[in-house]
Amino acid sequence: MKAKTIVFIISLAFIFWCYQDAYKGLRENMVKNQIEARNVYNAATLKAMRTVPRHEFVPSDMRAYAYEDRPLAIGNGQTISQPYIVAFMTSVIKPRPEYKVLEIGTGSGYQAAVLAEIVSEVYTIEIIPALAEEAEKKFKALNYQNIHTRVGDGYHGWPEEAPFDAIVVTAAPDKIPAPLIEQLKEGGKLVIPVGPKYSVQSLQLVTRKNGKTTTTNLFPVRFVPFTRD
Repeated sequence: MKAKTIVFIISLAFIFWCYQDAYKGLRENMVKNQIEARNVYNAATLKAMRTVPRHEFVPSDMRAYAYEDRPLAIGNGQTISQPYIVAFMTSVIKPRPEYKVLEIGTGSGYQAAVLAEIVSEVYTIEIIPALAEEAEKKFKALNYQNIHTRVGDGYHGWPEEAPFDAIVVTAAPDKIPAPLIEQLKEGGKLVIPVGPKYSVQSLQLVTRKNGKTTTTNLFPVRFVPFTRD
């Protein structure tokens, strides 16, 4: 191999290393200044947020903003949630390595990837085929083998894989879909935004215990509407 070729390869490798290291630093700043600073302390969640390359889950022309504390448009009228919301919704279900988690609203795939860093299996449903296809490509490229995707109406959940230790919903219905509550394990948790379209909604945590559910209103949020077939 000629010396010029070797130098060229080494130069490319160095540029790639610098590129990746820059994003690592941005992720660290994101966790420190946006997430820990707002009292999210779940260790597994923080580790996942430091690991998952959020810039891979946004359009290429939006990568410069990938680690800012705001949602970003991903096409088809949908958004990727701000990092704090992803971290909070992940931490509030208290994820454990043995968990099987259902996500409703795959979107970009970022939330599913964060969950997949922590739990055993993630089942994620997206009603918009183009988004589901793009997210699945990203999962394969990033070697997430524990994420299972489906195109369909998330209202009905994924009954053949139920029950789930936790369910995370990333779009806001007017009321909590009954099938999702039915698919929770005993002791399971469901986190979901509930409220009117394009207005202030309430992020709610539902816990199932002794066959009954308790619902806690967490704080106001604004999510895209829950879409039905």
